[in-house]
Amino acid sequence: MPVRGGLADPVMDDFDFIIVGGGSAGCVLANRLSADPANRVLLLEAGGKDNYVWIKVPVGYLYCIGNPRTDWCMSTEAEKGLNGRALKYPRGRVLGGCSSINGMIYMRGQAADYDGWRQAGNPGWGWDDVLPYFTRAEDHYDGPSPVHGSGGEIRVEKQRLRWDILESFRAACGEASIPLIDDFNTGDNEGASFFQVTQRSGWRWSASDAFLKPVRGRANLKIVTGALVDKVVVEQGRTVGVAYRLGNTSHIARAAGEVLLSAGAIGSPAILERSGIGDAAALSALGIDPVLNAPDVGANLQDHLQLRCAWRVSGVATLNQRAANLFGKALIGMEYLLRRSGPMAMAPSQLGVFTKSHDRYATANLEYHVQPLSLEAFGGLLDPFPAFTASVCNLRPESRGTSRITSADPGTAPSIRPNYLSCEEDRRVAAQAIRQARGIVSQPALARFHPEEVRPGMALQSEEELQRAAGDIGTTIFHPVGTAAMGAVVDHELRVKGMDGLRVIDASVMPTITSGNTNAPTMMIAEKGAEMVLSAAKR
Repeated sequence: MPVRGGLADPVMDDFDFIIVGGGSAGCVLANRLSADPANRVLLLEAGGKDNYVWIKVPVGYLYCIGNPRTDWCMSTEAEKGLNGRALKYPRGRVLGGCSSINGMIYMRGQAADYDGWRQAGNPGWGWDDVLPYFTRAEDHYDGPSPVHGSGGEIRVEKQRLRWDILESFRAACGEASIPLIDDFNTGDNEGASFFQVTQRSGWRWSASDAFLKPVRGRANLKIVTGALVDKVVVEQGRTVGVAYRLGNTSHIARAAGEVLLSAGAIGSPAILERSGIGDAAALSALGIDPVLNAPDVGANLQDHLQLRCAWRVSGVATLNQRAANLFGKALIGMEYLLRRSGPMAMAPSQLGVFTKSHDRYATANLEYHVQPLSLEAFGGLLDPFPAFTASVCNLRPESRGTSRITSADPGTAPSIRPNYLSCEEDRRVAAQAIRQARGIVSQPALARFHPEEVRPGMALQSEEELQRAAGDIGTTIFHPVGTAAMGAVVDHELRVKGMDGLRVIDASVMPTITSGNTNAPTMMIAEKGAEMVLSAAKR
């Protein structure tokens, strides 16, 4: 069989497993499924190789997001809850997927998140069930413990920088009765601490670095980049392969075992719909023959909306002035070259805070990403004055949206409608979050820097004004999940309901969003999903 490791000529053969999407989940699956040399594994990635230098340098996310080389450059539809604004919606277009362009924050969420999945009718997905899958793949800087692993593929380290403004904000949290903790990943993340990151010695450590590159030479693993998947091939109610495009050529790969969709919360439901698996009436209107009426495909979209509150300060260093001239930028570059530290080693957010917007919540429902900088919008110019940002998001939004195709053409982006702030409770929490951020900043630890609110601005005080302000300053934090949810589209073993030989294994299967950043949970889902696939193959 002419299958060999690495990028190969697209000679069509039968495989045991076909993985669609070489992102965070797909890299884990490729590693685990190809560990047995008897398994013939094909990994199809629509994007390119991850050999772009800015993928490796942590601050390079600024040059990867919005860059068609590494990002699909999608956008939402205009959102009523955002006062008519549409948002850019980055999705990784490269091996490693979003782990190659994201903020590198290693965050599992809360034990209650997973216990909620289990209690909703998904056995095997409680906190005690999933913790071993987190620790198995982890290489934690502090070594093994009951909640951390050592020697695994995912390197987790402390950030290699220090800012007085962040230390002071953390102290202000303590003064505001928010506990100061060391680790967000124990099952209860309430408190203030510095984010741990998926980096190795000051370099980004993506899912491709961790899982794919060490095994790409396996003779039974074939990796094809630039492979745009059109649809899965269904024969007599069973998925038997995948149709995809490589340049101007169409190809079909067949699977003797299973097809695994790992194209993400936007990509996977789009492939299902193009395959005729979705809302039958809507697909027929697009000229697609329905194969399985599954109206929940593409529904239940959840995302974290961050409110980027910012304060001007004095008497303390922030990135705004450090990077304001060529000399400052040169010093930043030299620090990274010599020590792999400083602003170029920064994740987009350094200090985290998890807390409650109201005491009616049993666990923290807000997450702050605190940064020693400020700007009007992500990717824009830094403000011309020293400032910091305390970006806060509702961890468990009630608003639900959709991601649905508008064409049978795989080159056409889907219509993404998150419906941010469409629920009254989400608007109420948004106003509470802004007020709480103001309360933290008013503490004595920050008083000596004379913070002055620049966004949204202290002139806005009423509930109505703050809710509207949330729509003006809110932006995605890039955590879409739920569009092929367990219990609705897939069962608790991630098998598509009503279709043999097909699973979805990525963030789209989350029935509810986790209370934190979603990359680590996505890799955990793939770790557990791979075990399910291998177990089924032995039956």
